[in-house]
Amino acid sequence: MIVLPFPPSSLSGHAKGNWYSKSPIVRKWRAWAFAAAKEAKAQAPATGDIIVRVRFIPPDRRGDRVNFPNRCKPIFDGIADALKVNDQRFLPVFEFAEPCKPGRVEIQIGEGV
Repeated sequence: MIVLPFPPSSLSGHAKGNWYSKSPIVRKWRAWAFAAAKEAKAQAPATGDIIVRVRFIPPDRRGDRVNFPNRCKPIFDGIADALKVNDQRFLPVFEFAEPCKPGRVEIQIGEGV
């Protein structure tokens, strides 16, 4: 299982600012996801869809659950880099848990998820 801190609203597509000001945070989250996937020894099937179960555990009740998946694009990119696959093969399944500080995202990759 890959566990990362809860992604900030600055990763949302609705975040104000241009791409240049957002690029350092996007780069940081992509690198974190890459390292976490490697540490978790995540593996993907050679062909076909890759089921990605994402469980959001927000730190509080603020925020919009509809936008939480939007914040995960750099995370998915980092995981895809670690797996050496194109993220278009990802078939995400989202779950939303009750808030619990400090908040986190739990991601499982593969068939048994």
